[in-house]
Amino acid sequence: MAEGTDIAVVGGGIVGCLIARHITARAPTTSVVILERATAGSGASRYSAGLHCPRGATERLRRMARYSQDYYEGLTDLDPRLPIHPTPLSVIASPATARRLARTYLDSARLAPAGRPTVGSLGISLPHDSRVFSCEGAQHADVYALVQALARDLRHRVSFREGVEVVRVEPSDTDADADDRSGPGEGVTLRLRTGETLTARQAVLAPGPWLAEPAWRDLVAPLGARVKKIIAVHLDRPPAAGDRAIVFEDDDAFLLPLRQRGHWLFSYTCQEWDTDPGTAARGLTPQNTAEARAALRRHLPRLAERALSGRVFCDAYSTTGQPEVRALDPHGRVVFAGAAGGSGYRLAPAIASAAADLLRLPVHRPRPAQNEGSHS
Repeated sequence: MAEGTDIAVVGGGIVGCLIARHITARAPTTSVVILERATAGSGASRYSAGLHCPRGATERLRRMARYSQDYYEGLTDLDPRLPIHPTPLSVIASPATARRLARTYLDSARLAPAGRPTVGSLGISLPHDSRVFSCEGAQHADVYALVQALARDLRHRVSFREGVEVVRVEPSDTDADADDRSGPGEGVTLRLRTGETLTARQAVLAPGPWLAEPAWRDLVAPLGARVKKIIAVHLDRPPAAGDRAIVFEDDDAFLLPLRQRGHWLFSYTCQEWDTDPGTAARGLTPQNTAEARAALRRHLPRLAERALSGRVFCDAYSTTGQPEVRALDPHGRVVFAGAAGGSGYRLAPAIASAAADLLRLPVHRPRPAQNEGSHS
């Protein structure tokens, strides 16, 4: 049995759901199916620390961060109940790094010299020559809860197929449907583990770290992206009202108060590459625990030996250090969106917008408002 749709989105995490949201905002009559082999948000989004910093190492990343920050602000304007929370942030850097911060952070961050940040009873250790800056515009989200809210809102506009694994993605090898005259189901065939076949005009792959899945492994291989483990340690100390998130700029690490959960999160850079997502999800290894404690000794020596829990997963990293959003076949029928290098939540709106740019969507022209009477 085969069914058809205009656009198939493979992956129901934060990126996949925002892609669907961008599509339906631009072209409300376009049919969209989100395919997720588990449940929406239960992959990498469930493990995400959810910290948004208004920064980017390149001009493209700064544009993406700016777009994403504005987009998330727009979402909370529409629904203040969404689990997105403004977060006071301090940035700590060595003198040499501090001189480059203005080129990294957005103007809206309004970096300004500041005093030692408060972190309750954690006992932070700073090098004597550290520079400390306050930063505006940071926020933190419960990404899993946010995906649930987005999915709830999307369900009346798109079709969700949860618990449905895609086992093969087959773009057509002809150019017969390369313009908008093609109908649904003429460009990509997606074979499902249920035994069904879904046909779509175009498909977007938003697989997070699942790059090695046989269904699309050969399609994504030319990207050269790799999967790296991401670890965040949970520190069982309740954050106080005035405690700030802290970015350790030189170490690519951060400390985040999770007030909704009642503890702190410390994320450091792990260099364990080519990780399998299923294996990573099993939890901390002895090596991970030793590395986490070594990182903590540099910044939070009082708690280093008490780091007994955390969250472990992984993400895809591109060869350029920037997200990949591009067509994977000559006719643009299959689009890849991801390899965000641990910034999937932070840059998800911009990734989604770039993916929608590559889709052949009908132009939506809203009907003129019908005014009753005249207004000056």
